[in-house]
Amino acid sequence: MMETVGMILCGGFGKRLKPVTESIPKSLIEIKEDYTILDKQLLDFKNSGVDEVYLLAGFLHEKIEERYGNEYNGVKIHYVIEDEQLGTLNAIRLGMGAIEEDKHCIIRNGDIVSDINLKAMIDYGIKSSLPVIMFVTQMQSPYGIVEINGDRLVSFKEKPILEDYYINGGIYFIKSKIDFFEFETGDIEKIYFPLIAKENNLGYYKENGIFWIAVDTYKDLEAVKKEYKNKTDKPWGYEKVLILTEMYLTKELYIKEGFRTSFHYHNEKDETMYILSGSGYIEFEDRKEYFSKNDSIRILPGVAHSIVATENTLLHEVSTSYLNDSVCIKDYYFR
Repeated sequence: MMETVGMILCGGFGKRLKPVTESIPKSLIEIKEDYTILDKQLLDFKNSGVDEVYLLAGFLHEKIEERYGNEYNGVKIHYVIEDEQLGTLNAIRLGMGAIEEDKHCIIRNGDIVSDINLKAMIDYGIKSSLPVIMFVTQMQSPYGIVEINGDRLVSFKEKPILEDYYINGGIYFIKSKIDFFEFETGDIEKIYFPLIAKENNLGYYKENGIFWIAVDTYKDLEAVKKEYKNKTDKPWGYEKVLILTEMYLTKELYIKEGFRTSFHYHNEKDETMYILSGSGYIEFEDRKEYFSKNDSIRILPGVAHSIVATENTLLHEVSTSYLNDSVCIKDYYFR
């Protein structure tokens, strides 16, 4: 099977995020303490089975090299430096020239923060007959909208999801090296993708209902920091503390399809899981208990278990108030 390598476009100036981006590239902006956009992207790659990544850098590239060197948390790092900014097409063209012929490639814009299941996208891209796959997700209106009936305004919706419209999510799977024809500069989104779409050679992978944002302005950055205030990324998805009192704790857990939590137990915590969406099963030492949307499962202290998602799964875990009461028996991931 051909290996998949990663690429991250992280050479932009980040003009709308000045003065922060006067001293660091946009990809090194922290979304929580000592956790940058690029940290998250590299860990996403690692947890998806991609352990070799090419950073397509330019502006302040030395800051990126200083942080990551040639290896970061088990990911081998290469640098492709663009001396002059000539657009994303040129950066990717240079990156393609640096990788071996017999490699698949998954490319990410360096300002995207998302809970996308990259492993599922890679698997989809490998199975597809099309040479290029674009990640798309449902568009959220940047504005609130109103509903009218006759001469009356009858309701308000604050920045709703526009279910009939999708946006380019800034992540691309490419089966092999691609022919850019005569093009060398400009934006790949405006030049190359429309061209191959007309030739019916551009496919898509979609996930709806997940967190996705391109950090382009201070408003975007504040939205990401708000999302990550009580959120911790995990190899299998994320967990977020929603409520913590002396009496009880509520967490939100998101487990990506094909992933599972560690096999673990709690000494004191008595918890009940409420499945909001998705499906899978709880694996105990002696059985499996399957779940789907609207199910609830109680797990008593001392009972070893692992949560396995057969679809992207969102659940709320309501328990007694023991925030760090987990004993790992078996972990399935590099930490």
